[in-house]
Amino acid sequence: MELYDTEEQQVEAIKDWWKENGKAVIIGAVVGLGGLFGWRYYQDSVIQASEAASQSYTTAMNALQDKGTDAQADVKAFIESNEVKEYSVLAALQLAKAQVEAQDLSAALEQLKWAQSNTQDAALLPLISYRIARIETEMGNFDAATAELSNVTDTAWTGRIAELRGDIAIRQGDKDAAYAAYTEAQQAADASPTLQMKLDDLAK
Repeated sequence: MELYDTEEQQVEAIKDWWKENGKAVIIGAVVGLGGLFGWRYYQDSVIQASEAASQSYTTAMNALQDKGTDAQADVKAFIESNEVKEYSVLAALQLAKAQVEAQDLSAALEQLKWAQSNTQDAALLPLISYRIARIETEMGNFDAATAELSNVTDTAWTGRIAELRGDIAIRQGDKDAAYAAYTEAQQAADASPTLQMKLDDLAK
């Protein structure tokens, strides 16, 4: 997957991909069952399930956008009842974002960990780990945050991971470790424009 300027652009790209390709992926997963139960039946039922999930997802996300965390009961109901797990995972990510904005970090962490355990998507897993680590950092759980960052091996995330390690080091009072992490992050393809400011602050 190509690089995106922000995490939100990456999530949006994944959602758009699923809108375009979700049916084909899901249908492909059940091709092997066609000979046993009848391909046409499964083709029709899977397409219907995918379309229903897409419509329900859109409805849940519109409610979340309009009402914020006041809509979380509806979003959770969608997550729990939806048969197309990929849409549930995306919904959990969006709910977690709303919960962070509402300062409900524990609830957001719960949603992200659920999403993490319910997807094998190589594009989503680094994003989820990164967001979990950010929340753990905000909650003061620095060891947990550092451990979570170690799960991310995708080189497209090198800069963001190193920068967050630097932020954790700052919170722990280790300026030398922070400087080393920020310097590493600055060399990465996904380096943040704020890194130089952070390095300048450390040099004062």
